[in-house]
Amino acid sequence: MKNSNIFIVRNIILQGVLTLKKLLCISIVFILVVFSVSCAPINENPQLQKVGMLIEGSIDEKPWNKKGYHGLLEINKQFDVDIYFKEGIQTKNQIINAVDEFVKNGANLIFGHGHIYGRFFSQIAEEYPKVHFVYFNGGYIGDNVTSINFASLAMGFFSGMLAGKMSKSKQVGVIAAYEWQSEIEGFYEGVKFQEPNTKVHINFINDWNNEQLALKIYDQMRNKDVDVVYPAGDYFSETIIKKASADNIYAIGYFEDQQHIDPSTVLTSTVQHVDKLYTYIAHQFNEQQLKGGFLTFDFQESFISLGNFSDQIPKDFLQLLLDYVDKYIETNLLPHEQ
Repeated sequence: MKNSNIFIVRNIILQGVLTLKKLLCISIVFILVVFSVSCAPINENPQLQKVGMLIEGSIDEKPWNKKGYHGLLEINKQFDVDIYFKEGIQTKNQIINAVDEFVKNGANLIFGHGHIYGRFFSQIAEEYPKVHFVYFNGGYIGDNVTSINFASLAMGFFSGMLAGKMSKSKQVGVIAAYEWQSEIEGFYEGVKFQEPNTKVHINFINDWNNEQLALKIYDQMRNKDVDVVYPAGDYFSETIIKKASADNIYAIGYFEDQQHIDPSTVLTSTVQHVDKLYTYIAHQFNEQQLKGGFLTFDFQESFISLGNFSDQIPKDFLQLLLDYVDKYIETNLLPHEQ
């Protein structure tokens, strides 16, 4: 750049276009520009060095693991740092060995993509005081251990309202993974708020991935005339939605926007943006704002949302629902609390 600027100045002198005074002004401006560029603040010691991620299963398992991995890739893109991941990490020894390897490679931010990592992270965190450990949905915390959680009650409530509205038989069903999922409570409350006389059938599989059991429960619900189903499980939601599509009934998508499976069948989806949340956590860590403890995220932080909507939904009701969502974001109060 210096040679380029000097070349321009020489041409101006030879052509006699500028007076000495004007030339002097240009030179001063040029010097100031160079000085300001050279003195611009540079983040010479960014907090974030390298990032590791532990996954219970495979990164190809969708949607939970897949979106978590995409979040890791986005961190690599945004920060231009090396990333590491290990699949099939479930036992204490596997976790300890993987963490030790990550740290030796220079990682100082490590994600455990699931609740099982919290207990083990809390046990080894003191050995790695310069490393911050982050995991999902657990009660274990420390100075350098953070539990991140989705506040899922509201997304369940709004999807329950929609299910209650769209059910003609007044029978809706929930096929859930675990009883602790707060979206299930929210779904029930939402259905009852919208249509108090609607029956809500709820069954728990106690597994994120058991498709066969999910299908068995689905058939049982269909025998009870269920015509809207909410498969609130990581791996089996897509399978159940496809079955609902074949049976010409409605469904609520889970975790990711699943309307692409069938735009008419899928009324909406309860979406948790784990990939975006991971990049946010990385930014917080890089700016030295990430603290140990519990962090919870909801509609207000835009890490939870409803997916695209079916064109089968009456427009006036859809607008009412969206108004309720906006009001919740503003007040943190659900419709039955306002």
